[in-house]
Amino acid sequence: MADQLLVVIRYVVFGVFLLAVVLAVLSWLVRARRISPFSAVGRAMRQMTDPLLHPVERLVVRRGGNPVAAGWWLVILVAVIGVLVVSLAQWLVDAYQEILSATQLGPRAVVAVIVNVVYYILIAALFIRVIGSWLGVFRYTFWMRPMYWLTDWIVEPIRRILPSMGQFDFSPFVAWILLLALRAFVIQVVL
Repeated sequence: MADQLLVVIRYVVFGVFLLAVVLAVLSWLVRARRISPFSAVGRAMRQMTDPLLHPVERLVVRRGGNPVAAGWWLVILVAVIGVLVVSLAQWLVDAYQEILSATQLGPRAVVAVIVNVVYYILIAALFIRVIGSWLGVFRYTFWMRPMYWLTDWIVEPIRRILPSMGQFDFSPFVAWILLLALRAFVIQVVL
């Protein structure tokens, strides 16, 4: 059942990617004037592509890019999000199967699996927090709030103790080491 769900998710992601490629090609044909934007075909193509490409085009123009390339940025965005969705689905299925197999081994195995799942969620949130800060996306962005909420309890005390290293912030790295040690300690105590 879970494997079938993963196959469906992969096909849906691939279908959305192909749709983004088709939209990018159609948009490029009209915007690069390969097809006249004033012809009936050009207008029909613009009516199909513009609702999906306008938000991407606004972002590209704000960042100083060429609006003709908005379709290709949409393809890149869909590819990255698709890889993330498939990876997350694979991780969730693996975690579910691991929890099911741990229930057969007893309560200690279940606790060890839960500790591992929580550890990987915290590490993913820490990683996304660091990458987001490199890209200029910080605490008050809607999708970054959960990452900060999950990791502030360990990063902020370390940041207060650890001296500043100029523009480098080593507190997430130290938090990762502490989480690794905490996970090993809890698993050692449980098992």
